[in-house]
Amino acid sequence: MAPITKDVVLSALKSVQHPSAGKDIVSAGMVSEIVIAGSNVMFALNIDGGDAGAFEPVRAEAEKAASAIAGIDKVMVALTAEKPAGGANGAQPRPAAPQQSAPAAQQAGVPGVKNIIAVASGKGGVGKSTTAVNLALGLKAAGLKVGILDADIYGPSMPRLLGLTGQPQPVAPGSRVLKPMEGYGVEVMSIGFMVEEDTPVIWRGPMVMSALQQMMREVDWGELDVMVVDMPPGTGDAQLTLAQQTPLAGAVIVSTPQDLALIDARKGLNMFRRVEVPVLGIIENMSYFACTKCGERHEIFGRGGARMEAEKLGVPFLGEVPLDIEVRARSDAGHPIVASAPESEHAGIYREIAKKVWDTLESRASARPAPRIVIE
Repeated sequence: MAPITKDVVLSALKSVQHPSAGKDIVSAGMVSEIVIAGSNVMFALNIDGGDAGAFEPVRAEAEKAASAIAGIDKVMVALTAEKPAGGANGAQPRPAAPQQSAPAAQQAGVPGVKNIIAVASGKGGVGKSTTAVNLALGLKAAGLKVGILDADIYGPSMPRLLGLTGQPQPVAPGSRVLKPMEGYGVEVMSIGFMVEEDTPVIWRGPMVMSALQQMMREVDWGELDVMVVDMPPGTGDAQLTLAQQTPLAGAVIVSTPQDLALIDARKGLNMFRRVEVPVLGIIENMSYFACTKCGERHEIFGRGGARMEAEKLGVPFLGEVPLDIEVRARSDAGHPIVASAPESEHAGIYREIAKKVWDTLESRASARPAPRIVIE
């Protein structure tokens, strides 16, 4: 069998015609961002912003053409559009007011999912993904139905953290809707299931956002009390757009105690405030190290920085998670500590954090005003 290359994919796509240009989509310059990972192929079709509806049949035809290539199992095709630099008349737009969240009516929810919460950090390397998976398992331990969306496209961690291999399957032959994977009783979706672990995902913003929307809304999540979204680190376009286009019930910020991490955590928190997403609280990860030999507590990254930051910013402090080799070892082995060592100190800490998060979600839900009933 001949290897699958970009040229092979492009050759197959030349059979798909552009609806108005009088040429195929490859010659028309529509095809970009081709990524090949084993037997999986992903690419984007560049269109004008208002043409998404008209080009959906073209997207479907391109997906069918690529799927017919020998050796290809899965194909993901996204329609992407970049906003023009100027306004309609070519002039540069005036500076915009601070962006607010989209009205609830414009934020499409995920069928069957009652609450979506984001786990975020201002920078990488603070243990955000480990926190996200253990928070999700803590919520499950409380008797809730939970799912995890791994939104960290460039560094997906959930397959490794949950010890999952294989690929999501369609709910029915020919369907675009996928069944999520399952780990420790939690529904999971990640781009890591479709791309080899050592294969870099080299995509621009529009392709990333399209992939995120597909993983969120073209997956049969079933009935979930909570979806935990492991956000990409930072405050870039992907994070902002996801926060604006998804009806988030709240966000949890993860930081270490050190000043540098707290500066970035503050940026992440302010981003959610800017788009009117409630901040459920701050978690201080790697808070301290409890020496098993001397019994002393060592504040390696500083002391109480996240707690003081939470007080300063007026948001809840959800808890301190100590630095411990057992958490790291179990995470690397695909056995998160809340599920594999439920009686451990760390599992108890994560469960307590999960309880605080759920209590806040429930209290806010009960505080919503009841609908007015008018009798005429």
